[in-house]
Amino acid sequence: MIDIKVLREDPERVKASQRARGADESLVDQILAADSARRNALSHFEELRSQQKSVSKQVGAAMGQLNAARKRGEDVTALQQQAEQARADAAALAAQVKSLEAQADEQSATFEALLKKVGNIIVDGVPSGGEDDYTVREVVGSPTQFDFEPLDHLALGEKLGAIDMERGAKVAGSRFYFLTGVGARLELGLLQMGLAFAVEHGFTPMITPSLVRPDIMTGAGFLDEHADEVYRLEADDLYLTGTSEVALAGYHADEIIDLSKGPKRYAGWSTCYRREAGSHGKDTRGIIRVHQFQKLEMFVYCDPAQAQAEHERLLGWEREMLAKIEVPYRIIDTAAGDLGNPAARKFDCEAWVPTQGRYRELTSTSNCTTYQARRLNTRFRTDEGKSEIVATLNGTLATTRWLVAILENHQQSDGSVRVPAALAPYVGEDVLKPVT
Repeated sequence: MIDIKVLREDPERVKASQRARGADESLVDQILAADSARRNALSHFEELRSQQKSVSKQVGAAMGQLNAARKRGEDVTALQQQAEQARADAAALAAQVKSLEAQADEQSATFEALLKKVGNIIVDGVPSGGEDDYTVREVVGSPTQFDFEPLDHLALGEKLGAIDMERGAKVAGSRFYFLTGVGARLELGLLQMGLAFAVEHGFTPMITPSLVRPDIMTGAGFLDEHADEVYRLEADDLYLTGTSEVALAGYHADEIIDLSKGPKRYAGWSTCYRREAGSHGKDTRGIIRVHQFQKLEMFVYCDPAQAQAEHERLLGWEREMLAKIEVPYRIIDTAAGDLGNPAARKFDCEAWVPTQGRYRELTSTSNCTTYQARRLNTRFRTDEGKSEIVATLNGTLATTRWLVAILENHQQSDGSVRVPAALAPYVGEDVLKPVT
């Protein structure tokens, strides 16, 4: 969630971010009102609790005097009345304190719920608007041209014995598939190339859990607006992750990490699961939009002051990986309304898909500033020794969808597919040849 100090001190900045997202800016005023009510309730509770401690001491003193008088054989009628009155006053005050505590808890819950609805404050320069309001930052290469009628990736995959959608649906239902033969080798080769690249650039390889607890999924920001896209195992109260970003965001939860040597960079390899709720009728052919896929994800913890520079580095590494698969692509600066709540800015690299005549997303890299780490309580020590919230960032290095761009852009007239030179050693083939 966002820093409440920023919201208190500069509410107009948060309102402007909400407007750019096309979100409800009145939430800001609601949160400020809830914050005031919460703080007043807590103040009143603490005040009465302090009185309760004082009254408890008075009860103790009255009982001490009563017991001492009894031992001396004195008349204790008056002292007994005083002690009983003190106990009655203490009981009444305790009931008030308990009631105020419940009110304070209720106000705090209202405040927290409202605060979680606000998306991360966008970085200056992010375009306003929705899905179609992105700005094109750069175009790399020209759309691939053929002197024959190109096949789409599924037709190619079937000819190569690489993709089997029919049996995937038979076994698991729609939007599932088998990668077979060279299809499996192509995906594993791509991921291995990405992993080698990540290690070369100082990332720690990680094979992450595919299941996480609700607090981790919530902390990463995936149970707010898009909960309907997440698979939940009700019997275990666990969630299947749609990206290793979730598990990696939780890796250092409730820790103070050492950033004295620079950012901590992880490369998470995982199987990812997405329900694709709301995508009925979209991309039903092939493996562009599926329920299960493999992905290699970069994840970074860094000083918030370095986050924007680190974001550019992640984009640079994505560009290097795309260069290795030799496909034309463009980079877009995603509009605020198309950002998930955790992201303050997101760059997408979209590869040209010849048979669709348009660019399709292959990578995303997001600067989440302190949004996730604040929820998950991940901190670092500044040079002055102060504990501060870290920034988190993420970016894709390779995923199953890349096979679409590779197959379609490198197909040849005989139905074979040329394997990009950098990828060939990992696949073990220079050319994928039809089997049908």
